[in-house]
This record gives sequence, C-alpha cells and structure tokens, in this order.
Amino acid sequence: MSLFDTLKRQAAQAARSAANQAGQNIVQGAKNAVSGMGNKTYKVTLQQLPVNLAQLQSMPEADLKSPEKAAALTIAALCIYPVDKEACFEMLNFLHGPKGLSTYDKQFIADRFRDKDYVPRSYFDGATPENNYEPSAPYTLTFFENPYSRDNLGEGYITLHIKSGGADSARQIKLRTKPSTGQWFLWEQFLLADIRTPAAADPWA
Repeated sequence: MSLFDTLKRQAAQAARSAANQAGQNIVQGAKNAVSGMGNKTYKVTLQQLPVNLAQLQSMPEADLKSPEKAAALTIAALCIYPVDKEACFEMLNFLHGPKGLSTYDKQFIADRFRDKDYVPRSYFDGATPENNYEPSAPYTLTFFENPYSRDNLGEGYITLHIKSGGADSARQIKLRTKPSTGQWFLWEQFLLADIRTPAAADPWA
C-alpha cells in the first residue's frame, strides 16, 4: 500500500473515530544531533504521520522545543494535503504560531500541488523516483545546518536544509523561536519546488 493510500485510510479512520485515533497514532520521535564539517545534522523519526490537527498535537514533537521538530511536522502536514487540504492547513496554521497561515500561503501551496502530490514524500530517507517516493515506516527526516543557517535573518531565526530524493540541491525551511515559551515555529518554507518525476508517472522511465 502506498503512503498516499495509507494517508487516505488514516484520514477515513480519523473521521469515524477522532477520539480513538488520536490515542492510536501518537508519534514517537527520535532526534540525533551531531557535528561535522562545521555543520550540524538533525534526524527526526516518525512512526506514523498525522492526518489531522489533534493527532499532530498529540505527538511528542508538537512541543516544538527545537527547530527540527517544527520542520519535521511541517513536512508531515504537507503530506496530508492531497488527502485533506483543510486538515493540512489547520496543522500548518498551528505550526506557524503567532504568524498564522495566510491566504497567500494557502494559494501558494495549492499552486504547487496542482499537478503532483509526491514532493513532500521525497524528503523522507529512502524515498526516490525509482520507488515512487514511497518511504518505509518509520519515517526519518534528516535536516542540516550550514555556516550561514543562523545568520540570514538575525537572532531568533534559523534556516534548516533538507535533501530531496528527487533533486540535486537541498531545500530550505526557515523557523523562528518565541523566547517566552522556548518554542520554534514555521516562518517560511521552500519545500515544494519541482523534483524528478516518479517512475510510475514517467513515460521515459
């Protein structure tokens, strides 16, 4: 069963029994930060993906106490868009914190998803065009800093980078901290640019 089909099945289950589903789909995350070549790398592993805001908020990563947690949940939220766009927007609105999700943000996301649904999946470790960007559970995301990650926007901001299995260059996600709570929120994402077509949709594959 593809990840897309799995999300559809999970969304249907959540609609029928939201209370039970929130308890059954708690995601356990693991973070591993290491230093190397002047960069830091962060791994976040999700056992399952959320299909609505309640499930996302039940995850340990939803405390948003580190930038990679907010970044990982952003990608997880984008994965649900082809199944339930309103659920995706609700999750992203939560992840934006005080900034909120704007009408422009919604239109931008809709435009990027117009003819493809696979881009967010491509960021999970093991997702490639050859396997139609279908990663295996648990779902691991690997983010990294570069020497300029904390300098571009000033104090309180960070730019994390992540590689897609369908692109040669890494993509960026910018986050901002709220000092009063110690939480990190989504500020801006550049995750939905085009990538290589999955094998199943490529007539030349």
